[in-house]
Amino acid sequence: MKKQRGLLINRKNSLLKPIGIFDSGLGGLTVAKEVFRFMPHENVIYFGDTARVPYGNKSKETITRFSTENAIFLKSRGVKLIVVACNTSCSLSLPILKKRLKMPIIGVINPAVKKAVEISKSGRIGVIGTNSTINSKAYDKRLKMLDRKIKVFSKSCPLFVPLAEEGWLDTDITYRTAKMYLDYLKLKNIDTLILACTHYPLLKKIIKKVMGKKVELIDSTSEVARAVKATLKQLGSLNEQKKKPGYQFYVSDEATHFIKVGEKFLGRKISCARKV
Repeated sequence: MKKQRGLLINRKNSLLKPIGIFDSGLGGLTVAKEVFRFMPHENVIYFGDTARVPYGNKSKETITRFSTENAIFLKSRGVKLIVVACNTSCSLSLPILKKRLKMPIIGVINPAVKKAVEISKSGRIGVIGTNSTINSKAYDKRLKMLDRKIKVFSKSCPLFVPLAEEGWLDTDITYRTAKMYLDYLKLKNIDTLILACTHYPLLKKIIKKVMGKKVELIDSTSEVARAVKATLKQLGSLNEQKKKPGYQFYVSDEATHFIKVGEKFLGRKISCARKV
């Protein structure tokens, strides 16, 4: 009986372990917001590598090193699963992270790719992201793996990140920038567009305005949250206890800007963010 009680306690402790999420900065908060929504009882630890952002213009070796350090930090905090909320990190270092840490790790690429293939009727899919994400061709490869007939058209949109962080979500400057980037994809007659950067969902209104009603936007954040929930359920680690969850935020640089902008990303207050 004692042994059984011990097993029950251990399982309960496992359920209460937090989900870890990391990003190069603020963008991953859009993923965190969806995790909060889909799994309202889960504890969450978020780490934003704000001292070393952006990742999108750095080498593969540097991005892999940063991503590994971020993941090791989260593992040290006792998380039960890690979400790599940075598209650049996923594109260049996800297999290395899974091999080194040997724990459940979910990236943002696969869930978005699966959804895009599922809903595209013409098989003409667009992908927008940072320079590193687009140059890695990670989305192109995954899409082709699922369906060889798919035509992929990619475009890097680096200015979308600072526009989102400045809160310029619906301005004339943002619209004109989006039009310059996206006119190329409009000419390709795509019917589905993957937002391959966690900042981009904040600009969905402008992107939709430029692309038109006939193009479906794939916001990877909600797809990732669904994948996390399904994985935890499969592992028997989904926390469904109806208790108020705990959210912790960590950054690698001064926290004031992170809190100010992060609250806009999350749509809720961030009471504290600790520098590590």
